Amino acid sequence: MSKKTAFITGITGQDGAYLARFLLDKGYRVHGLVRWDSYVDSAENLMRLKSLGIEKDDIILHYGDLTDAQNITSLIAKTKPDEIYNLAALSHVGVSFETPASVMDINTKGTLAILEAVKLLEMQKTAKIYQASSSEMFGSSPPPQNENTPFAPCSPYGVAKLASYWLIKTYRSAYGVFGVNGILFNHESPLRGDDFVTRKITRGVAAIEAGMQDTLKLGNLDARRDWGHAMDYVRGMWMMMHHDSPDDFVLATGQSCTVREFVELAFREIGITIIWKGAGIKEKGVDRETGKVLVSVDPALFRPKEVHYLLGNSTKAREVLGWRPQYTIPLVLKDMIKTDRTELRIEKALEEYNEPILAKKSPISA
Repeated sequence: MSKKTAFITGITGQDGAYLARFLLDKGYRVHGLVRWDSYVDSAENLMRLKSLGIEKDDIILHYGDLTDAQNITSLIAKTKPDEIYNLAALSHVGVSFETPASVMDINTKGTLAILEAVKLLEMQKTAKIYQASSSEMFGSSPPPQNENTPFAPCSPYGVAKLASYWLIKTYRSAYGVFGVNGILFNHESPLRGDDFVTRKITRGVAAIEAGMQDTLKLGNLDARRDWGHAMDYVRGMWMMMHHDSPDDFVLATGQSCTVREFVELAFREIGITIIWKGAGIKEKGVDRETGKVLVSVDPALFRPKEVHYLLGNSTKAREVLGWRPQYTIPLVLKDMIKTDRTELRIEKALEEYNEPILAKKSPISA
């Protein structure tokens, strides 16, 4: 029996790396799309893949750009994938307010390029498409949110993702494309970028413990999210693609906590109890034992329009696909902070080791 072939856009990101690992373990041949200008330092951009034991020879990487429809069509024709996972996106919600046109180009036109390629190449019956939709599409709709909840996005990112969601549904009904929307709630891991709030918190807490940082600056402490683990969610992606018929599914844990509560849990992992003083932008997180301020609010980190409460109802995925999340919020956090503590201890040790060596080698001007 021949290997199945998968094509993953955004393969060097958090979800792309975990999905590549998952598919390789299932015996797939894995192709990945990397944007040429993000692949200058190959060691840095393959870091997530390498951390999961994936070497360059294990996968086939292609330079490309989702906004270049001709390039995408050429790559799909060349690789002839059985499954296409569109994970590439400008994925930072806050940044989407600063670069709305880029968000629409990448997150919406990119999806259209893939759909059109499959249609023009007449691959509707041979190539399945997974589209990474987002809970941000729900925006201000009251929780809990499921597949029938009205969409009310509050950011350019959410709007772009919603447009792609409808493109998948349209091409599914109009052209018979096997396209599925995975409406994923927040999912994190040690591979999450430092500019996302969960990783900023866990890495910041580890840095404070290591004496490498004094305080943690955050935005909206009241924002409440349903946080799961990326490994659970990539498994759900694959399960959607192997359902008898294409459909749309919410993946979520059904549990949520505020940013403030996530901070408390993170500090608890290093033996510190945080108490809160003040309110609004003057609120501070204080070490109960020492009275030292460890958390402060930075108004610059607030978004022009906030999403206050996302809580997913994944009953459909659980009943139809048999999907179950294995990680709770505390377990996700433990996995992340354990990695950050280890990495920062190594970084600090290397700095302390190199300092005397560099001092000895410093040139002395006459």
